[in-house]
Amino acid sequence: MRLRSLLYVPASSAKFIAKAHERGADAIILDLEDSVAPDQKQAARDGLKDAVAQVARGGATVFVRVNSAPDLRMADAEAACRAGAFGLYVAKTRSPQELEDIAAHLAPVERQIGRPPVAFVPLLEDAGAVLDARAIARVSRVVGLAAGGEDIATSMGAEPLPDVLRLPKLMVHLAAKAEGKLSFGMLLTVADYTRLDALKAAAREAKAHGFDGASCVHPSVVPVLNASYSPSPERIAWAKSVIDAAKTAQADGRGAFVLNGTMVDAPIIERAHDVLEQAGDLG
Repeated sequence: MRLRSLLYVPASSAKFIAKAHERGADAIILDLEDSVAPDQKQAARDGLKDAVAQVARGGATVFVRVNSAPDLRMADAEAACRAGAFGLYVAKTRSPQELEDIAAHLAPVERQIGRPPVAFVPLLEDAGAVLDARAIARVSRVVGLAAGGEDIATSMGAEPLPDVLRLPKLMVHLAAKAEGKLSFGMLLTVADYTRLDALKAAAREAKAHGFDGASCVHPSVVPVLNASYSPSPERIAWAKSVIDAAKTAQADGRGAFVLNGTMVDAPIIERAHDVLEQAGDLG
């Protein structure tokens, strides 16, 4: 699954929902949490039965970000499940048990309506969740992890500066990769979405660390994320040259070889295969 760009769309906004499928995002996150006013949350939840299908018209994977409040979370999750959303962005996840509780609530609904299990992307937004990230990633429904920088900083009594957030974001990233899950985000948070050059640099840095994609709140960022989290033509050409040289070396009985002055062995060959697999997924 390629999820380079995940565009947040307020689930209470008919205007944004109507255009979401035209934005080119790999995924749409219909938001029931921060972007929806308290007095509109019920209506936004009720609207999921139509909104999920609307935003999926362009082929995007659809997630719903559910509220963290106990009196809202289960109802949000069930509505997203019944509406046909692929998965949930689970705000302020603090423990594996929270996810297991949601799964237990959804399982009979899924059996009743005959749909596959709803996937989870936990949003880890406090220091304790960061330390428990690997256990959270092990929950079977989890397909990826994301870190919430502003909330993590607040939980530590810290300022959300790049140097402060780099370590916790990398810890969440490593936990996701250790469990074979996707990892979403950037190490440098760029709040001003009009600074596309800065966003591109931050996304390219994250891609170099192995992040798979990132979320955004404005459609103008989607093309930047799609390009930045995709293998460049130069990278694809490098991968092809490595694979071709590896085939020749294997035929000669050599496991390692030199290519353009650089030693190539099994990990580099595997990396080249990964690049070509990513390029293939993108057509």
